[in-house]
Amino acid sequence: MNKDIFVFIEQRGGQVLPAAIQAITAATHLAVKTGGKAVAGIIGHNLGPVADRIDGTGVATILVADDAALAMYNPLRYTRALTAMIQKADPQIVLLAASFMGRDLAPRAAMRLHAGLATDCTELDLEGGALVVRRPIYNGKAFSRVHFNAGRVQMASVRPNTFAAPAGGGARAERVAIAFAADASDDRQTTKEIARTGGNEKDVTEASIVVSGGRSLKSEENFKIIYDLAHALDGAVGASRAACDAGYQPHSRQVGLTGKTVTPQLYFACGISGAIQHLAGMRGSRCIVAVNTDAEAPIFKVADYGVVADLFTFVPLLTEEVKKVRAH
Repeated sequence: MNKDIFVFIEQRGGQVLPAAIQAITAATHLAVKTGGKAVAGIIGHNLGPVADRIDGTGVATILVADDAALAMYNPLRYTRALTAMIQKADPQIVLLAASFMGRDLAPRAAMRLHAGLATDCTELDLEGGALVVRRPIYNGKAFSRVHFNAGRVQMASVRPNTFAAPAGGGARAERVAIAFAADASDDRQTTKEIARTGGNEKDVTEASIVVSGGRSLKSEENFKIIYDLAHALDGAVGASRAACDAGYQPHSRQVGLTGKTVTPQLYFACGISGAIQHLAGMRGSRCIVAVNTDAEAPIFKVADYGVVADLFTFVPLLTEEVKKVRAH
């Protein structure tokens, strides 16, 4: 085992996941402390543009498993490819984005490598030559500090938007091909098709800006003002459970205890009262802006900025101002 930090770069259809790019920042930070280097790994097919995207971001080496059999995500094939990469790199620490794929792959690879694993981490550091992480528990009401044992591979998945993306413009990385051959055992599970929901809308768990609406929107049609603001900010659209249960938005956009947990740089809560179930899914946001007509709404207790106003008046005005600023 060397002192390097390996980071798995997740890509979908040739597009690199932003959270994976952000994990490179964590990897280079840790590599300075270990005295090693950051090593990236990518899996898929026709990965030349993906490798170009991460070149110059601080990684010294890019391991590439490029094969037609890896064109679509198959957990069995990807686990074998990822495990082979990690064994080739022989790193001290392995990082992944805490995405849907990362949550699936990380425990599979950790089991094969007999490695310790901590998920959804928001802080990473090194103490006594071993990885130490901080991760939220009990729906963000408390934090757990996990200290890994030195002497074996240490794995962690990093929550999206925890680290800023690297600036780029650094030295070019060495590229190393990792051979992959399909195995009959992989056919126990086959991916036939990957269907994208929500058209071209961003996933709320990966966006740096989220604009959420509540039941106060009163209809699916009225959510247009939420979408307009989200698009102006290049963000994603979220919704409260009440809005989803009422049919205003699909449950795939639900933020909260029984929905998705988001940690954007900026979160707008429009017409959301702030029930504890909703707060559990967004209290980790860096900056929270609440818009509500009720000045006593619980959402204002967690908001960094509060606007007591009718959202049907305020949100369109804000959208127009954002467009004006971005036009310049």
